[in-house]
Amino acid sequence: MKILEDVLISNLTTMRLGGAAKYTIEISAVEDIISAYNFAKEKGLKTFILGGGANSIGLDEGFDGVILLNKLRGIEIIGETETETFVRGMGGEVWDDFVEFTTKRDLSGIEALSKIPGSLGAAPVQNIGAYGQDIAQVLENVEAFDSLTNKIVTIPKSEMNFDYRKSIFNYGEDKGRYFIIAVTVRVSKNKTLEPPFYTSLQNYIDKNNVTDFSPSNIRKIVSLIRAEKLPDPQEIASSGSFFKNIYVDDKKAAELEAMGARIWQSEAGNKVNSGWLIEEAGLKGKTFHGMTVNDKAALVLMNESAKSYSDLAAAREEIRKIIRDRFNVELEQEPVEIK
Repeated sequence: MKILEDVLISNLTTMRLGGAAKYTIEISAVEDIISAYNFAKEKGLKTFILGGGANSIGLDEGFDGVILLNKLRGIEIIGETETETFVRGMGGEVWDDFVEFTTKRDLSGIEALSKIPGSLGAAPVQNIGAYGQDIAQVLENVEAFDSLTNKIVTIPKSEMNFDYRKSIFNYGEDKGRYFIIAVTVRVSKNKTLEPPFYTSLQNYIDKNNVTDFSPSNIRKIVSLIRAEKLPDPQEIASSGSFFKNIYVDDKKAAELEAMGARIWQSEAGNKVNSGWLIEEAGLKGKTFHGMTVNDKAALVLMNESAKSYSDLAAAREEIRKIIRDRFNVELEQEPVEIK
């Protein structure tokens, strides 16, 4: 267990903003977890769990607590049936490395989630999804340290209360309670995704006359699409999609659809593509307080010259006001704030 003091959160997150954390503990072994929580308890400090920092944003004042960095590593196949394979990965693994592990073995279930930045442990927290797939579709269980009982527990998918970008790990009374040690997914053997695909994926397939829908080829296509549309957070500071898609009632859905908005029907209601709202408002490529709306993927805010969280907050509120005034809907931030 490695304990560091006054580490800048801007160096731990892909948006590259934020002051110093009082303490940062790198956890590279399971036995470090209880020691780290005990350390925070002895100091009377709160904790914040961080993986790759792709969906977390630091505040200017930093964090008067202990950031727990998940550095647990390892991926293995732990079981299989005639049609499925169970793959277990440690929470500190890079998510895309986990996807690559499965597609190299011709296993289907998460190939469309290729190149999503962040760690494996963060995937169920946010219920990551893209191009018609999400982690909830394949998740078997999560092994986690329960900071309330000080025990390691196994949580089945049925108890995670998944919703759009929500789970028990980031929403409700259990938010922040669990440190995710490992994630197990159930992926399919000798199975491929079938058309019709998500719009941008289908457009690429149609344009290029693709007939190979194997996991490895879908991964290749998704990687190409994302590379063309989305900035690499290692090169340009961003947190991926900054605004969530939103849900509206039937009346508002009909109103927006008449304006050209893309609406998806789901169990949760009418989902509106927030990227379309931002693009329709003419904000693509616009810069607000050093934060630029990506000119190819409007949900992405890039930190091109912002120096502080205050700059980001000002940009966020200006964009939200424009959308509110134009469409009478509220955009919601997707990345969480470290506080």
